[in-house]
Amino acid sequence: MLPITTALDRGFPSLDGQTFVITGANSGLGRVTAGALAAHGAHVVLAVRNLKKGAEAAATMTGSVEVRELDLADLGSVRSFAAGLGGPIDVLINNAGIMTPPLSWTVDGFESQFGTNHLGHFALTALLLPQIGSRVVTVSSLAHKQGTIDFTDLNWRHRRYRAMAAYAQSKLANLLFTTELERRLTKRSSDVIATAAHPGLAATNLFGPGDRRRLRDNLGKALTRLLSQSDTAGAAPMLNAAVADVPGNSYLGPGRAFETRGEPVFASRAPVSLDEDVARRLWEASESLTGIGFLGSSV
Repeated sequence: MLPITTALDRGFPSLDGQTFVITGANSGLGRVTAGALAAHGAHVVLAVRNLKKGAEAAATMTGSVEVRELDLADLGSVRSFAAGLGGPIDVLINNAGIMTPPLSWTVDGFESQFGTNHLGHFALTALLLPQIGSRVVTVSSLAHKQGTIDFTDLNWRHRRYRAMAAYAQSKLANLLFTTELERRLTKRSSDVIATAAHPGLAATNLFGPGDRRRLRDNLGKALTRLLSQSDTAGAAPMLNAAVADVPGNSYLGPGRAFETRGEPVFASRAPVSLDEDVARRLWEASESLTGIGFLGSSV
């Protein structure tokens, strides 16, 4: 891993006049990221499933913010959100996610983690890309290193469901999406770049109550407390990925304690996340599943 030399090392840049859209911005990492962006001059759109919680989060922020409804587990909601969001967007941050729920399905019949964490963001990016002028940031996880892409059963219809394996697949998909999006943007000589980040082990509400119990059982309270960092620290890689001077297809994460905490660095990633053949296959499968074409392609 290499340290990052960025504008953020010298102080947060002014974001006056810029518009950021961030999914899952009503809590945790998304809320911290949105608040920091708004405090430094950006207009921030909080794309949230629960408008009441979104409004409560917005009320705690200083600066220009607005709340719009978005349910990534419903492609109809994704389409409605994109259709209602006029005007230019500087940066889209694909942050929202769910982790290790019981087996369930999205409105469109996708396994909930693959459908929400990957396909929902894939569709959202496709629909908004003509309006985006600078960057697409997608949040992955350390868990991507345990992920595999099973093209024969992406939605866990035929194999025994394992919640953590499904989560790892969705997080690997996030990085493969970044790889392929950057390749396609570069091929088109676009000014837009695609980046990614992970928060390490951050103290957020991504875990549900049952998941927190299992985590304590596995690691113990003391170890969890030792390794985890605050949501503010966990948001730092995302903020760097969004506004710092980093190259396309970069992946940022904490630099200490096996990438679980610390200042942001260029993070390690599984070799498969850079495999262009796998990334292309996943892209094509995602277009087919969502029915939404990208960069002028048709499905």
